[in-house]
Amino acid sequence: MDFFKENFNAEALLEGKIFLIDKPLGWTSFQVVNKIRWHLKNTTGLKKLKVGHAGTLDPLATGLLIICTGKKTKIISSLQDTEKEYRGTFTLGTTTPSYDMETEINQTYTTDHITPQLIEKTKGLFIGNIQQQPPLFSALKKDGKRLYEYARAGETTAIAKRNITISKFEITRIELPDLDFLIRCSKGTYIRSIAHDFGKSIASGAHLSALQRTQSGSFELKDAYTIESALNYNSDINIKSK
Repeated sequence: MDFFKENFNAEALLEGKIFLIDKPLGWTSFQVVNKIRWHLKNTTGLKKLKVGHAGTLDPLATGLLIICTGKKTKIISSLQDTEKEYRGTFTLGTTTPSYDMETEINQTYTTDHITPQLIEKTKGLFIGNIQQQPPLFSALKKDGKRLYEYARAGETTAIAKRNITISKFEITRIELPDLDFLIRCSKGTYIRSIAHDFGKSIASGAHLSALQRTQSGSFELKDAYTIESALNYNSDINIKSK
């Protein structure tokens, strides 16, 4: 039985549905949207169908991606405004230009002075309302160009800081050079920048080596489905819908 054909006909999809997907490593958010759109159109025979996501995840990140169809795409902005929760890993002692593993390590630093007590003290600097500078390797625009276009061309440009809020920041594992974390934060927060700034604040360096979004507003990763299960034509249970 085809789940979409049986449960989400063309009329329902146009009226609007929300699907929760566990984005796989290496996929862009845009690729997930395209894959879902293609399957829904192919299944229902629709010629046109609006499909969008409520909050980009980098290709090297995994986790919760909210997909909206039809009239539900009108609420994407409000869904993006909600608090997000992430789990992941900072790797101390090394930095990269992109602040994550997209680019090669460019500098190394000592970690000999780092203790659990210093980690806890440094963590406290990042809780509450803070100012954050987005990474140069990002899709934000300045003067009509994406910031990553400047970065890939070897150019530098001034990036304005933005106000963000981190309501929760826990270190869940310490096994130097790696630190596992849980962070709850406001819209527009770059976890990569937190990793980079954390490294500087602890008198070393750091980059983001793993990231998973576990919650967005009231939606949770535990209710999401993988691309494989979502597009399994023979499955009776596929994408979680709201």
